[in-house]
Amino acid sequence: MFHYYVLLMFPMIDNSLFTIKILRFAISGLFVTGIHVLIATILISFILITPSLANGVAFVVATLFSYLINTLWSFSNPLHRRNLYRFILVSFIGLFLSMSISGAAQYGGLHYLYGIAFVVCIVPAVTFLLHNFWTYQ
Repeated sequence: MFHYYVLLMFPMIDNSLFTIKILRFAISGLFVTGIHVLIATILISFILITPSLANGVAFVVATLFSYLINTLWSFSNPLHRRNLYRFILVSFIGLFLSMSISGAAQYGGLHYLYGIAFVVCIVPAVTFLLHNFWTYQ
């Protein structure tokens, strides 16, 4: 559904290339999420550091992996300082959106799972569009 909405808004997009980027971005996201969970779990369970610190470390490592896999595979671009800086900025925009969306859901009295659902539906779409139309241009 998202794909068709974007094609209606941006008719200049090459349909097949755009679809490939979306699929690769989704697969990369799942892989990087797994890295984050694995690192955080190991740090919490075996190194015995606090969950907030463990998730901070996992976020940084996962973001670096995300940059590599999305740059080289999802968007088929070379590694470059310019797209690295842009990628980091988009990552922080995604972090800010995640916190804002879940905070708004909490403020609205919604169950935390609604906040998570909104984050999962909104943040990847926004970050994909930012990467596609800005980071890698």
